Amino acid sequence: MFLDWLERRIDPFAPFDDRQMPPKTVLGFVRFYLTPVRGPLLVLFIVAIVAGTIEASLYLLLRWFIDLLGAADRATVLQEHGAAIALAALFLLVLRPFSIWLHEVLSNQLVVPQTSSQIRWRAHLYTLGHSLSYFQSDFAGRLANRIVQVGPAVRELAVVFIDTLLYVAIYAITAVAMFSSISIWLALPVIVWVAAYAALTAWFVPRARERSHKSAETRSTLVGRVVDSYTNILTVKLFARDREERAAVREAIDANTGAYLHQFRLTTTTTTLLGILNSVLLTATASVCFLLWRNNGMTTGEAAAGLALVMRLLAMSGWVMQTVRGVFENVGVIQESMQTISRPHALVDDPNAATLRVTTGEIRFEAVDFHYGRGDASVIENLSFSIRPGERVGLVGVSGAGKTTITSLLLRLHDVEGGRILIDGQDIARVTQDSLRGAIAMVSQDTSLLHRSIRENIAYGDPQASTEQIEQAARLAHADAFIRGLSDHKGRRGYEAQVGERGVKLSGGQRQRIAIARVILKDAPILILDEATSALDSEVEAAIQESLDTLMRGKTVLAIAHRLSTIAAMDRLIVIDDGRIVEEGSHAELIQGGGLYARLWQRQSGGFLGDGVAADGGAPRRSERSLSATPAE
Repeated sequence: MFLDWLERRIDPFAPFDDRQMPPKTVLGFVRFYLTPVRGPLLVLFIVAIVAGTIEASLYLLLRWFIDLLGAADRATVLQEHGAAIALAALFLLVLRPFSIWLHEVLSNQLVVPQTSSQIRWRAHLYTLGHSLSYFQSDFAGRLANRIVQVGPAVRELAVVFIDTLLYVAIYAITAVAMFSSISIWLALPVIVWVAAYAALTAWFVPRARERSHKSAETRSTLVGRVVDSYTNILTVKLFARDREERAAVREAIDANTGAYLHQFRLTTTTTTLLGILNSVLLTATASVCFLLWRNNGMTTGEAAAGLALVMRLLAMSGWVMQTVRGVFENVGVIQESMQTISRPHALVDDPNAATLRVTTGEIRFEAVDFHYGRGDASVIENLSFSIRPGERVGLVGVSGAGKTTITSLLLRLHDVEGGRILIDGQDIARVTQDSLRGAIAMVSQDTSLLHRSIRENIAYGDPQASTEQIEQAARLAHADAFIRGLSDHKGRRGYEAQVGERGVKLSGGQRQRIAIARVILKDAPILILDEATSALDSEVEAAIQESLDTLMRGKTVLAIAHRLSTIAAMDRLIVIDDGRIVEEGSHAELIQGGGLYARLWQRQSGGFLGDGVAADGGAPRRSERSLSATPAE
């Protein structure tokens, strides 16, 4: 019961402000994440002082006991010293075990697991608040590695200080105090050793910090390389690039090995110097003890206890130096994680952001400007158009025209640089991102599923949906039949089958139908279809077109398709070229107008739009800049 109560004192998931950026200094970063557990750490600190003092006092007890054996009368020793011996036994059998138990239970049940979990949770939530381009500019594996490793690294700094450095300080103080009470000459070697040890540590620490940071950085790069290869294994296999991937990972392993070797050279040098220093201390202390004992300056018990205490210090000194090295490995980990975590969110809600209220679903772009990165040519320039409530509008244009960018701006995956975007008269920059994206459902051409069950993936559209609602959405998306025939390696079948990372166990068409089912379940008032049927064959596309018509009914729809036949029936088509509207109207009106849309239609003949059709019908154009090509923030 006590352990259960103790384990619940720290709640890893306690509420906090997940928008607050952690500091960019190591001490500030550590303090930021340890502040919520400062109470338990203080209790552990006090108990560690008590436990360390008890351990150090064993050497005083040893001195008393040896002197007692040398001076007491064997016949009367129990009568004269029985009470003292009983108290010493009580000290050894009760007080010392209790202090050890209390320290361990506070460390292992109260502080260590919960603190690590809390730090990971808070770092993860803050990282989730970053914009899309933040995640697209780094390895997913490296980001995950930094989040997972930062919890133990921060915790270790605090716990190691309490468990190791504090103990050494207590032992050193006890040795100096005991030796000084006998003779200042006996204390002098320990004082000199402490000064030399501190100087060696001061020389070691900055070098260890620098090399540990390099080791942590190369380790994360290695993890990122490996995860990147595994995540894109199909591409690796299709292009027969095993050799290149091996070379990339080998290069990362080689860099990581080199960083570790450089780090361990420092360890070898420091350990050697420490060994020399320790040998000098032991020789000096033994010599002084011998001289004092020979001149009746100290008892046999004092000499034995003194030498035992010094040998304990020597044993601990190597342990401490390795611990200090571990501490600065953790400092390196923290510094590396700070580079990822301690960055301001690029897209944040306005402090007074309201919840978006969609009443009719009207969308308006008013003189919108946007480009990717400084110095780049504009992708969108002075773009203005509106979509009436319930209207279905298709965006048309060759690759690079800016269609996907328009949908990204509507979802506020990027902030506009000029103008504004309104939904039912509300500026989307002045409403919360969650409420904005909750009001918009999207089926994209790059359909990615979570490595979970089919049921969980569909329920992503509405976590509160019942089993009947989930299966009805799958039927409307013409996915129910193939879902019921699925099974995974653990024997789970149908809706419980796992789909693999990013849905790799399903075909492109199957993934897209799951995505459509998810959107059907979400039932948002605004719908974006970005190549929603691009991965479907003509027969399946025709089969679910009726479902899409049902899905679009009563909603404001913005659709993109390279296959013009799939959007020709929209209420209105907007033709985009170089981020500007060049034509607007129904399919029939645009064909009759004989402009860009008409030329695209003639060239396509029911096929797909290519890159080579420009406004003048001539020169090829640049490829469309997708979000994955955005520069790092």
